[in-house]
Amino acid sequence: MKKHFYYLILIFLIVSCGTNPHKANEKVYNDQINTLKETIATKEATPLQSEPFVVIDSVAYRYNKQLINYKDTLSKTDTKILQNGIVSEWVGTVNFNLRKPNFIVLHHTAQDSIQQTLKTFTLKATNVSAHYVISRDGKVIHMLNDYLRAWHAGNGSWGRDTDINSSSIGIELDNNGSEPFSDLQINSLLALLTKLKKDYNIPIQNIIGHADIAPSRKKDPSALFPWKLLSLNGFGVWPEDELPCPPPEFNAEQGLQVIGYSTKNLSAAIMAFKLHYIQTEVNDILDEKTISTIYSIYKK
Repeated sequence: MKKHFYYLILIFLIVSCGTNPHKANEKVYNDQINTLKETIATKEATPLQSEPFVVIDSVAYRYNKQLINYKDTLSKTDTKILQNGIVSEWVGTVNFNLRKPNFIVLHHTAQDSIQQTLKTFTLKATNVSAHYVISRDGKVIHMLNDYLRAWHAGNGSWGRDTDINSSSIGIELDNNGSEPFSDLQINSLLALLTKLKKDYNIPIQNIIGHADIAPSRKKDPSALFPWKLLSLNGFGVWPEDELPCPPPEFNAEQGLQVIGYSTKNLSAAIMAFKLHYIQTEVNDILDEKTISTIYSIYKK
């Protein structure tokens, strides 16, 4: 009888050891994943002050199909066999959420119509996209959930961040690059920036242009873009009207790096800086005014 009792104890221990102690948390993990799926899959038009976003239904099928792939990826809880026969076990943590964007990158479309831009962003072969497109008449078109990674920045960097697509929201302004931006368009941009800045607590200095992050490749938004107006409304920084005199030891190249510019091509970095901050003199000349302007932004 005593021997049978020990056998029962041994069987109980074996069964206990074979039970995954983390199974109880799997339901919590799956519930949270399902909540996040709903968040990234939403295509509801979001009110922007008094104007609604517009959702493009013509590409809904392709959009939904791709989201299903992402949902499947998020939900996978398979055990994997790594190299050399090492077993990789899945134990889903219950402490997680979606990534939060930290930058907003502004572009002009360099195309002649909103229809052309939407076609470009809804063809699989183009491999380019943005979260928002703002038309000349001020209509805001929301093309991708803010938590998902759009393909708008390409190769570029800002400070130590070398994967801007993964940390930013991309906004495209319907503009061919050689025309002024309309008042309706800029008003809608300000309204959208107000919402995004509030939703994600994005620092004002992290609202930048495509040329800022890719000075050797890009020149958007153009020298006609009203960066000063944006700064006056709390989006981005702008130099003082009376420029400060930098100390003798101030190094302009290092100042550009501190601001965020890559100076691997110093000439291109200077031009990108001037495209943003000295829009009437877009060249690579590092004169006294340019150095003082760099110092002014560097201090901020």
